[in-house]
Amino acid sequence: MMGKKLFVLLVVLMSLSLIGIIFVQAFFINNALENEEKQFTSDVIRSLSLVSKAIEDKELLSFDKLYKEVIKNGRTPDTSEIKQLLIFDSFNEDTNQATRFKNIISEESFKVPSSFSDIVVVTGEDSIDIKRFTSFSETNVFERSPIDGQINLQPIQTYRDYSTMDELGRSFYKKNYRAVYKNYPVYKRISNEEVLELLKSQFSISGIKTTFEYAIYDKDLSTKVRSDNFERTPETTIGIPVFLDNENRSNFSLYVDFPERKKYLLSSILSMIVLSVVFTSVIILAYSSAIYQLIKQRQISQIKTDFINNMTHEFKTPIATINLAIDSIRNPKIIGDQEKVMRYLTMIKEENKRMHSQVENVLRISKLEKNELNISKERLELNDLIEDAITHVELLVEDRNGYVKTHLNAESESILASETHFTNVIVNVLDNAIKYSDEEPKIDVYTENVGNSILIKITDQGNGMSKQVQKRVFEKFYREHTGNVHNVKGHGLGLAYVKRIVDDHQGHISVESEKGKGSTFTIKLPLIS
Repeated sequence: MMGKKLFVLLVVLMSLSLIGIIFVQAFFINNALENEEKQFTSDVIRSLSLVSKAIEDKELLSFDKLYKEVIKNGRTPDTSEIKQLLIFDSFNEDTNQATRFKNIISEESFKVPSSFSDIVVVTGEDSIDIKRFTSFSETNVFERSPIDGQINLQPIQTYRDYSTMDELGRSFYKKNYRAVYKNYPVYKRISNEEVLELLKSQFSISGIKTTFEYAIYDKDLSTKVRSDNFERTPETTIGIPVFLDNENRSNFSLYVDFPERKKYLLSSILSMIVLSVVFTSVIILAYSSAIYQLIKQRQISQIKTDFINNMTHEFKTPIATINLAIDSIRNPKIIGDQEKVMRYLTMIKEENKRMHSQVENVLRISKLEKNELNISKERLELNDLIEDAITHVELLVEDRNGYVKTHLNAESESILASETHFTNVIVNVLDNAIKYSDEEPKIDVYTENVGNSILIKITDQGNGMSKQVQKRVFEKFYREHTGNVHNVKGHGLGLAYVKRIVDDHQGHISVESEKGKGSTFTIKLPLIS
């Protein structure tokens, strides 16, 4: 009992461990998928940021060319204004010299006519303001008089530096450009082809290799700059502002959607999923096989225990009978009675034959298992075999006031079979029907032709069997448990032997039964011409 409880406990613990492993694998796969999705979203947002900057840079390029063209042509500014003046004085005690540093930043404004560029035509203005910022720095070195300590007004050294501050100028110009273009139609600022090319290029650099759809929205309304199949879905669509104004705000957003996003993300961890499934399947298979073998071994152990108990019981009874008969014969009062002596000798012979028959069954099954049983086959008439087999059990049936009726309707009955072994097959099935009939055994034997085969049906009105027993009735050592394992003599070998012989004859045997209503065994064999 404790062994069974321990076995069940081990199975439960192993099952829980296996389920735990599967859940852990599923957790890690799901976690990896979430990480891939986060990384994918991060890569897309970074790529869109670079695309947004590229779009703005592309638009600014024409204005940058205009600015450089204005400076290159050396136009005179319409207005000039000093934006900043810095003066710095210092005195060096060692050299007895004073230094004055001046830095002036001035703003020069140009009115650029339409002849310089088509930008003014696009904006609808006659001219546009261009600003240039110039930096002028001057350093004067003065010497102090050693007599009165006054600084000479005439500098002994002068350093001057002029430079045009292009970057600062362009930054101011960018603000002007943004203000002008803020409400200009987006499809005139950039084309579908340009957006698509920028997205493809940047996604390729970022390693995003899946199909995508895109669109630029003006607030919540789609513009003409979009792909044909774009659909905006909050769960999968990623967007970023484009065409920022001077406050870094914009009404325009560039959205990208990936229709095969899930498939793409799964493909990135496909190898891990496949390996996980393969290894988990191997573990499940090995575990299932181990559990099956353990259960099978326990069943075989129990069946063998029952078999040994039955064999012990069935050998014990004949041995006891033989001992009693011998003791009786040795009795001086009986040894002289010829009739009684013959009766006891007959009992000894019958009990000996019974034990011999049991041993033969065990040996036959053993040889079948090792494929050592030599079965030679010849052409036989099946109906004759059946009639011969019935003669072996007639006395047993008559002794219990039963009957065996034949309905041999098969016209073609020639088969290739072993006379001895196939006779034993029919005898074993008939014997089974007799043993498992509590009342008078009532048995009907039928034959009929079905195509190129012949069917033998042996029907009884005995105890019948459950569906569970029907599945295992042809297993070696198997016997139905009925509370008392010895209420029907046998050792679970007869029907196992029957199946092996039928299979060896390229036949098939099956059983149909209902508890309390009898059984029908059907044997199907191929005919020979």
